[in-house]
Amino acid sequence: MSYPFPVLRILRRLLPLALAWLAVAAPAGAASVPVAYVAGLEDVPLMDGLAPSGGNDVSFDSPEGRIVIVNTQGALDRQSVMAFYAASLAELGWDRIGDSAFRREGELLRLVFGQRGALLTVRFALSPVH
Repeated sequence: MSYPFPVLRILRRLLPLALAWLAVAAPAGAASVPVAYVAGLEDVPLMDGLAPSGGNDVSFDSPEGRIVIVNTQGALDRQSVMAFYAASLAELGWDRIGDSAFRREGELLRLVFGQRGALLTVRFALSPVH
């Protein structure tokens, strides 16, 4: 198609570039939203929809490494929680070594799932690798 004005030709060529730039820039703006982390595990993000359940959490350092147990719950399904943590933890250097277990730098992180009524419970259990 031929345009009578050079400006329209230029706009026609720049429009796809502008749309591509917006598609790339939009997620970058979303990254500025503050990220919550699992209490005691400052390098493990807390998925939206999960909240600390406030019961029986443990955190201490031992000569072999740190041991942390944090209990959370939320109206989520196990599959979406695992998909979130499989992607998020991989970006943070954790290697998936089982269905719900991850390993990084001598530490093992296990996600233990349960159900409390309509709420999914997720226990984050960090321990040294033996």
